[in-house]
Amino acid sequence: MEKNEKKIKDRIGIVLDDGCFYDELSLAEMKSIISSAYTEWSEQDFKRYMDMFSLDPTQKINTLSKGMKMKYALALALSHNAELLIMDEPTSGLDPLIRSQLLKVLTDYMENGGKGVFFSTHITSDLDKIADMLIMINNGRIVFQEEKDFLLDTYRIVKGDAKALTGDVRKLFLSISETAFGFTGVTKQMAEVQSFFPDAIAERPTIEDIMIANIGGYKK
Repeated sequence: MEKNEKKIKDRIGIVLDDGCFYDELSLAEMKSIISSAYTEWSEQDFKRYMDMFSLDPTQKINTLSKGMKMKYALALALSHNAELLIMDEPTSGLDPLIRSQLLKVLTDYMENGGKGVFFSTHITSDLDKIADMLIMINNGRIVFQEEKDFLLDTYRIVKGDAKALTGDVRKLFLSISETAFGFTGVTKQMAEVQSFFPDAIAERPTIEDIMIANIGGYKK
């Protein structure tokens, strides 16, 4: 960074949660300011994304909805041949249709060889759809940092008779919920669990299941 700050920033696209635009300017005016900062700005790409997102360049920024602002920020970030996108809560507060559109654009971007996206989110369904690597942070500490497929293959949701939950068995689970009908637990030690519960029902978890289990079982 000390010697190559300009070149490095030229290769990074940024999408911030609040946009950080001048509200009184039009989309075209704001674009003129931002485009001058990049050496590989592509007016053709920008127009393509503006058309894709149905954005009017003459519209004032302060008239845009949150979803439109996010689309505009993404159009800017994708129009200067960036190799890495850094995004802060890009789908937060958006309706499902707009979220789906944005995720599709990001997927297409990543499939274009050598491109990557780093983004923060609390919407775990987005991670199921698009993420390759997941980092979970709880109270400022990294709980896990793994490939998504590895996590989904390692963890299991187990359902069985609560009467069999001895002290040693409970230690095999990250989290357990019990009802009058039995228990549901999340484990990453499925082989050991099966030795105690050969007839237990095991299901593949979601990313949300894994994250909630780790927070419940996380020890400082």
